[in-house]
Amino acid sequence: MHLTLHADYSLRVLLYLAARPERLASTQELADAYGISKHHLVRVVQTLASEGFVEVKAGRSGGVMLARATKDIRVGKVLRAAEPDFELVECFNREKNTCPISPACGLKGVLSEAREAFLAVLDRYTLADLVGRSRKDLAALFLPVSTP
Repeated sequence: MHLTLHADYSLRVLLYLAARPERLASTQELADAYGISKHHLVRVVQTLASEGFVEVKAGRSGGVMLARATKDIRVGKVLRAAEPDFELVECFNREKNTCPISPACGLKGVLSEAREAFLAVLDRYTLADLVGRSRKDLAALFLPVSTP
């Protein structure tokens, strides 16, 4: 199983904001911190905002901040919002499936069970748990932020 960059970046944005909860962060700042595309991060932030994980304040002094307490953001819920689907193999999609053995194959049920177990583990953890499990110097690992 491989998470999309969209899901990966969603978790990174939330970790960044959780590590620096006292301030707004611009998408450029987030992009610089991780060395990734600002264009991609704009779409990630839009997803997170539409799901109520972050709040976006427009304007010159605007930015992104967590919309909820870190203890109220479940990792599994973030991934469900950020991943386009969890179709591990072709036969998970009835319309696109071309596998000739799918009517008789037992693999789909096992993979489905594994996927649900994966998400169940992630549902047990919150953003607060991730921060708590991170090194205390997590925020210092991001690029220094210049003050205006």
